[in-house]
Amino acid sequence: MEELEVNHVDDIHKRLAEMVGQRVRVKANMGRTRVVERQGVIKNVHPAVFIVEVDERRGRKSRQSYQYVDVLTGTVELFDPETGEHLFKLLGNQLEEH
Repeated sequence: MEELEVNHVDDIHKRLAEMVGQRVRVKANMGRTRVVERQGVIKNVHPAVFIVEVDERRGRKSRQSYQYVDVLTGTVELFDPETGEHLFKLLGNQLEEH
């Protein structure tokens, strides 16, 4: 999966709509130094949120919803589970690198 440069929520929504059914690794900053990492499959995309069915202990599954705006701000990061590469490159971060 190639990294996509994004600077708008619609860009993230379109890309994730194309990725329904694919596995991703999600890293979510839940505040107060609590970071949750999970792997799962993108199940649905909706106007404001997307749903990831994540693998839990003992083979159980649960569904987590995340907002596109959280991906845009970096609160939620999405990675390729095999290579570990970011799926989205935020344009704001790109400016800081140069």
